[in-house]
Amino acid sequence: MNLIRKPFGYEPIVTRDDLKKSSKKKVEKASDWKSVLARIWKLVDEQRFLLIIVLLLVVISSALALLGPYMIGIIIDDYITKSRFAGLSTIIGILVIVYVFLSVAMYLQNYWMIGISQQTIYRLRTGLFNHLQKLPVSFFDKRQHGELMSRMTNDIENVSQTLNSSFIQVFSSILTLVGTTVVMLLLSPLLTAITLVIVPFMYVAMRWITRRTSKLFKEQQQAVGELNGMIEETISGQRIVKAFSQESRMLEEFSKKSERLKRAGFWALIYSGFIPKVMNFLNNVSFTLVAAAGGVLAYYGQVTIGEIVIFTEYARQFTRPLNDLANQFNTVLSAIAGAERVFGIMDERVEIDEAMDNKDYKLKGNVTFEDVTFRYNQEEESPTIQHVSFHVDAGKTAALVGATGAGKTTIMQLLARFYEVNEGRILIDNIPMANLPRHTLRSQTAFVLQDPFLFEMTVKENIRYGKLNATDEEVLSAAKEANAHDFIMKLPNGYDTILTADGGEISQGQKQLLSIARALVADPALLLLDEATSSIDTVTELKIQEALERLMAGRTSFVIAHRLNTVRKADLVFVMKNGELIESGSQEDLLKQKGKYFEMMTNTKI
Repeated sequence: MNLIRKPFGYEPIVTRDDLKKSSKKKVEKASDWKSVLARIWKLVDEQRFLLIIVLLLVVISSALALLGPYMIGIIIDDYITKSRFAGLSTIIGILVIVYVFLSVAMYLQNYWMIGISQQTIYRLRTGLFNHLQKLPVSFFDKRQHGELMSRMTNDIENVSQTLNSSFIQVFSSILTLVGTTVVMLLLSPLLTAITLVIVPFMYVAMRWITRRTSKLFKEQQQAVGELNGMIEETISGQRIVKAFSQESRMLEEFSKKSERLKRAGFWALIYSGFIPKVMNFLNNVSFTLVAAAGGVLAYYGQVTIGEIVIFTEYARQFTRPLNDLANQFNTVLSAIAGAERVFGIMDERVEIDEAMDNKDYKLKGNVTFEDVTFRYNQEEESPTIQHVSFHVDAGKTAALVGATGAGKTTIMQLLARFYEVNEGRILIDNIPMANLPRHTLRSQTAFVLQDPFLFEMTVKENIRYGKLNATDEEVLSAAKEANAHDFIMKLPNGYDTILTADGGEISQGQKQLLSIARALVADPALLLLDEATSSIDTVTELKIQEALERLMAGRTSFVIAHRLNTVRKADLVFVMKNGELIESGSQEDLLKQKGKYFEMMTNTKI
């Protein structure tokens, strides 16, 4: 792809070679569109009674639409050409009533169909969001969040637009097409045959166009997802982008992804734009042939003027639904591509509790690793941790130390059961973790992460997130124990202050104090702490250390240690290196061994 310099940056220019490469680019094969439509229909069919009413209204409106031209022909042949005016006003009044009922029927079917489609999309969106909550953490680790958001928004919106506009249109067009063909055959088989001459040409043109647009619409949806993912990632990491002066690189990457979207969208619209042009051309050809043949037949007295008027109107009604079907086909293709991406997420395997029972155990916090080996990717040759064994008694604190990549965070991930061990087993209170319901484990486990996350809600609600039924008194008590009460009271609305943008209006240390308060209100048996006191002022650091000591008192705690002070106060120290537990014991015992831990402490490196 070539780049041309413009006053405000680089603009990608598509060359002939680029287009050739794009057309030859392998596109992921779409899944069976019939099964996608069947799943959408299953959601729509849940409102069967209202749907039947809508379909009946479509039948009625299609019948009234066919009746109108027939009555016009009668008015011309039986009244106007014969100069009979008696009863003319009556039949015209009937015709007006027909069109009034037609308008009412069309309004009601559209009104109710919008309700059906919105309720269907509500269930689809809710079902997708519910499914996302059941997926394992490993699923989110491997995907861009912006791309997932694109499936929740853009792809579902494509399905919504199709249900709103295309469902009735397609059904009505098919009914009109069948009804018009039957009436035309009854009026004049010869003129009907002339009208049908264009159908094979329409089929060939549609097949040629849709074979190209279906792939392009799918690529367009994928490109939108990738672009959204890149945008979300860039905005979230904007401080890093600016800190390392990578704006130009991000602009170039955005340009590439945007170019792919532009190219796919450009050719999808170009090819799909052929449809109305081709259909209008064939419609005009059909109308010309019918009008010419009708004129010849009228000249020889084979048909009347009224019959020609009726037939030409029906000929237009015959080609109009074909045109509508062709135009709606692009919308349907886009919706299928979107629905396929949505169902692709909903088909992902959820986190399944394989526990032997659903008892709510009251955990004490005894933790045992028995020869545990784990790989994030099964294709990796070397496991992330291998043959790790240890035991921590309830209420004790274990510090995990070691270089980056040693396996400390992985042990935390396994303790939270975000991932399943490949070999060996983990026991909590002598119960194999595989037999312990996840909700039991996680409801009695609290996290204080290195980068605390706060939701866009009040301070009180963020603390209460650790225990949704916590009283205001419990929230207040937890905040005081976490040394967070003083700074909270200085906020504009105290505990009712709404935090935005992940707590952007408070400092990193204050975020950490709130996360500690959230853990305290949960009153867990097991604590997983990634101690985060770096880049925090001394006063706040002391407050955090004091709050952490209160939090860990009487609870089994695993701490990824970044500070010597934390290691000194730990009951056990586990030294990790290259995924292996090379030393374990109390600090005094490890110092006496003068091994790796002694070396780390001597060099004051944790």
